[in-house]
Formats: sequence, structure tokens, C-alpha cells
Amino acid sequence: MAKFLLRSAGLVGAVALVPAVSAALAAVDVDTYKELDQFMSVFERVRSEYVDKVDDQTLIRGAIDGMLASLDPHSSYLDVRDFQNLRTQTEGSYGGLGLTVSMEDGAVKVIAPTEDSPGDRAGIKAGDYITHLDGQLIYGGTLDEAVDKMRGRPGTKIRLTIVRPGRDKPFDVTLEREIIKLKAVKWEIKDRVGIININSFSKTTGEGVRAALTAIDKATGGRPLGYVIDLRSNPGGLLDQAIEVSDAFLERGEIVSQRGRDAGDIERYYAKAGDLAHGLPVIVLVDSGSASAAEIVAGALQDQRRGLVMGETSFGKGSVQTLLQLTDDTALRLTTARYFTPSGRSVQEGGIKPDIPVPQLTDADRKDRPRLREADLRRHLINEAKINDDVLEDDVKNDPRFAGTPEALEKAGVKDYQLDYAVRTIARLANVPAAPALASAKGSRR
Repeated sequence: MAKFLLRSAGLVGAVALVPAVSAALAAVDVDTYKELDQFMSVFERVRSEYVDKVDDQTLIRGAIDGMLASLDPHSSYLDVRDFQNLRTQTEGSYGGLGLTVSMEDGAVKVIAPTEDSPGDRAGIKAGDYITHLDGQLIYGGTLDEAVDKMRGRPGTKIRLTIVRPGRDKPFDVTLEREIIKLKAVKWEIKDRVGIININSFSKTTGEGVRAALTAIDKATGGRPLGYVIDLRSNPGGLLDQAIEVSDAFLERGEIVSQRGRDAGDIERYYAKAGDLAHGLPVIVLVDSGSASAAEIVAGALQDQRRGLVMGETSFGKGSVQTLLQLTDDTALRLTTARYFTPSGRSVQEGGIKPDIPVPQLTDADRKDRPRLREADLRRHLINEAKINDDVLEDDVKNDPRFAGTPEALEKAGVKDYQLDYAVRTIARLANVPAAPALASAKGSRR
């Protein structure tokens, strides 16, 4: 069975055929049989008396979806179409806009744009709502219908109407579809600091991170100052890949544990000897779009005192989904466990709080755009270990380090403030003088 830690879109891995139906029916009690009889009575009444004829498949699918929706936001049934979409998202490429979307109260909502995709380059943000496609209202339709319209032949164009919380009026964006290549890991070097950008936790992510560390070491002549692991807008993915990525930066110790329904149902995962980053400084960048597997990595390095977490509080998804294959092309994605960081804390609802909160000053809409997190989702799992923060005093003073405007930072040549701040922090940790851009940015804030 494949273990997943997903916020919005599932990933396909090795799965096992689970003959769960017969075993489950054998275990039900008399009261449950009565409820099943009631269900069949409703089913037959709808079939025979509803104002329009409804096919059995539609009714059964609706019943399954309703049953799973009553549990939590991440358990779902994957039909043939959904299963194929999962494979496309994790193993191939497709013609489209590079937007991960969900349906919220009949509206299409952007979860995150894929880095360097048409949607990302056009400035579409997490939390935006798409109301029209080529002038046609899509509110009230299905998510599949909207996705079908946004995907298409590369080179063709489509006009999206965007509603962004905090803006007075909707605005249109015209995008050209292109092949979206799903590359999980990218890397670059800036001022001798290795930047490893992890976009998702698919089946090659761990291998990609190890290759990036080797390449950065070679490109710097074995003398990098440190590493920035960029997990911003990373929606999660495979549990084993989160473990592999964490292990690449750890010499020893626990990475994560997962706990199922029973008290004794605990699995722990540990790092193997060999820190591929050679003990150099590490900063992990997170934001409200960093979820699940991304939070496992951030939590492991934070709890093991191996890296500083920087940015904004993460999404807060602390549950594990198992993919149970029902037929050759359908499956059940079911929440089966909660995961915990090495110190025993659950990120469910609360997320990973950064050691150094750093706002994204280069985002002009950051103050007006609401952050969607796990705690905002209907029927989300409750964190069983609530922390009482009443005794903590809120610091309401503005941090003088973060007073710059997008315009001032742009003049100083800073396009991504959080990343720039992380790179400069690594330089300070390594006792290397910072480049003059930050001083210029500070001077322009007066």
C-alpha cells in the first residue's frame, strides 16, 4: 500500500489490491445491517420516483463521495478519470496552464501555481478564484469540467477571469497553454549558497535532492557556504520521499513517526548515517502552501536542530493517506494515520511555525490575500494535543528589518525577498560579508 501525505492532489505509487468489501460486511453488526437496509430503501425510492431519470452509477458514486466527505477533506474515491489524472500529474506531462485547483462552494480556487508555468509567470496566486474561462461563467460547474477547459493543445490561448480577495474588481489574464513538465527538484547557486527548490514529493524527489547536493558541491569546488531548501507552495506527496529528503541532511535520529487508530500502531522512521550536506548551515523556506510531506521535512530538520525554518507558518496537514486499489483503474484514498515530528508534535491544524518569520515583501498583495490552511477546511481532523498559547505574549511591534516596499526592493534588485533573506542569512552564518543589495534596500526604506 502506498502511503501519501497529500493536501489536494494524490500521487500514484506501488499499491496492493485490498479485498476489503467482504471482510467489512462480515464484521458489521445487526444495527449496521438495518442502516444498510435504510440506504437501499432510499436508493430505490430515488431511482423510481425522482423527477428525472437518474442512472445507478451516478447515485452510487454520489453515495460514496458523500460517505467519504463526511470523514475529512483528504479521503476520496478515485474513479477511472481521477486515477488517470494522478498518473499524469506524477509520471508524465500535459498541455495546460500549470495550476493546481480545487472546488470550494461551487467556485474554482487556485491551490498553487506550478513554478515557471504559464499560470505562475502570469502572477496567479494561491487563493485566487477563477470565475470565467474565455468569458464563460464556470461557477456551479464541476471541477473536472473546469480542468478540461483549462487543459488543451500547447500553443493555444485561454482567458481567465480572476477574483482576488483584497482587490475591488475582477481582472482578466490571457495565458498560452504549454507542456507542463513535472520536475520535482531544481537547484541553483547564488553567492556560493546552494538553493534546492523542491516542488513536490513524487517518486524521484529523494534521488533529485541527492543529485542536487552532489552537483552543488562539484560546482562550488566543494566549498558551498550552506543550503536553502525551498519548500514554498509545495503541496506534499509521498511519505518515503519526505523521509529520503530529510535523511540527506541528517546524520542520525528520528525523522517522523506515524500513528494509526490503535494505541500500539506506531511506525518510526530514522535517518541513516551520512549527512550529504556535510554539516553546513541549512535554511528551510516554508509558507502557507507548504503542506504534508513538506512539513515533515521542515519539522524533522527543525526538531533535530539541523536547520532554521524561515518564512511563514505552513499549511498544517498532519495526516497520512493510504491508497487502497479497488480495481485495475479505481482506488480509495483513505486517511489512516497521523504523523508526528521527532519531538512528538503534530502539525495538524497548527502547521510548522518558522524559527524566523520572514514576510514576502516583494509580493504586493501579501497583506490582502487570505491564507488557506488545513484549519480552514471543513471536517478537518482535530489536533489531539492542543497547545495553550494564552500565556504567550503577542509581539505586535513591526519588525524594523521587514519595512521595505516591493518598489524599493525591486530597485535594489531583489525579486524574491524571502529567498534573498535566506541566502544572506547563510552568508552571515558562514561569516561572509553580505552583498550590497540588502544595504541598498534598507537605505531605500527611509
